[in-house]
Amino acid sequence: MGRFESNLSETCHFNPLDPEEFRKQAHEIVDFIADYYQNIESYPVLSQVQPGYLRANLPENAPYLPEPLETILKDMQNQIIPCMTHWLSPNFFAFFPATVSTAAFLGEMLCTCFNSVGFNWLASPASTELEMTVMDWLANMLKLPKSFMFQGTGGGVIQNTTSEAILVTLIAARDKALHVLGFDNMHKLVVYASDQTHSTFAKACKLAGISPRNIRSIPTTLDACLSLSPLHLRTVVEADIAVGLVPLYLCVNVGTTSTTAVDPIGPLADVANEHGIWVHVDAAYAGSACICPEFRHHLNGIERVDSLSLSPHKWLLSFLDCCCLWVQKPSSLVKALSTNPEYLRNKQSESDSVVDFKDWQVGTGRRFKSLRLWLILRTYGIVNLQGHIRSDVDMAKMFEGFVKSDARFEMVVPRDFGLVCFRLNPDENFGSDYTEMLNPKLLEWVNSTGRVYMTHTKVGGIFILRFAVGGTLTEERHVVAAWKLIKEGADALLKAT
Repeated sequence: MGRFESNLSETCHFNPLDPEEFRKQAHEIVDFIADYYQNIESYPVLSQVQPGYLRANLPENAPYLPEPLETILKDMQNQIIPCMTHWLSPNFFAFFPATVSTAAFLGEMLCTCFNSVGFNWLASPASTELEMTVMDWLANMLKLPKSFMFQGTGGGVIQNTTSEAILVTLIAARDKALHVLGFDNMHKLVVYASDQTHSTFAKACKLAGISPRNIRSIPTTLDACLSLSPLHLRTVVEADIAVGLVPLYLCVNVGTTSTTAVDPIGPLADVANEHGIWVHVDAAYAGSACICPEFRHHLNGIERVDSLSLSPHKWLLSFLDCCCLWVQKPSSLVKALSTNPEYLRNKQSESDSVVDFKDWQVGTGRRFKSLRLWLILRTYGIVNLQGHIRSDVDMAKMFEGFVKSDARFEMVVPRDFGLVCFRLNPDENFGSDYTEMLNPKLLEWVNSTGRVYMTHTKVGGIFILRFAVGGTLTEERHVVAAWKLIKEGADALLKAT
């Protein structure tokens, strides 16, 4: 018989995870990251490159031979970083913050270290039970009733984003209703939300098979602080019932994306409960503030809803992505989303004595994300997390004071949390068209400097500047400097016009 001879020499031995080489390279990466955080203010907040910049500067094909880490990090510095918008910059005041922390970073490192794919309890008992524990911890911090906790009759799960939290609860509500109505009545199901609800709601409805003509976007007004009226909701629901439609799902907001408007949970839930409507509370941004007693009233009436979600990556220092979803009746999720192929069967799951989180989400695989929250809660404690929220709110109050102290500017909606919604309105005698022309120009002027990044919204036809305070590295001096820059831009625009 012939003898097999390898064409590979000993020098070509490939070992993708050598512990000592990992130790050496990880130290280099940590130094790179620490230097990036230390020098982040030196970069323009909003990327100044043009579309196609990076693709034009990178090779068309992957390298055939390996390259040293030093070369890759040099390209990171010279090619990638200039092409980034720096969300962690202390001068990033756009959208909502994507908060980070040392504790969460270490938790993410551990999550990646174990690479646990915890789709069911047996695949990773620690992943499942730690998630159950931290979800109950956070529920207690929010003073949720026991009916939302594993300690009681409910429970919580970490989703990726609010989009998925809405989608899975909507599917649970849909299947529950169709089990009674019959699946041929899908076309009768109607969902409700205010016109301030995030666009992800309509996307989730489409994915769940809700007809676009059955998605009710109920108008709000500036006079009512853009909050959904229970009376208006009742009118719309009863009109649908009168023509034979079936009210299914209501999305209530605690802190809308445009202006952080808050809907009244209790009165809206009263209307919904009369008609058997599933009530979900989207508190993606502002929900985190409710760990502070002075903000907890925004969750009043929460005991009368079916589900609640908030995103710690927005304000609780946990890195993207992390959305916490609680439900009063987990069986509704499990019935709608459960799969049980032979290759995943096991004694513990069959006995119904454990939680299998694969049946609480869209996908099957899931990461050990609870480590991030576990390290955050243990490393900082509730007291420091409350202090972090309050500090951001205080800086937003300071910026609000700046706006009110300059007669050329005005607040458009009241400030409740860390977002200030304002506009330049120097002279009412010039009319609304002049004001509407000025504010986009001011925003463009400010962002083009690279020193600050803000975004805008439109409410009631009004162009509004949004100043969102909450970046982990943001200090009072950054807020002061941002206001000085905004005033400088206003001076330049008004002088030119």
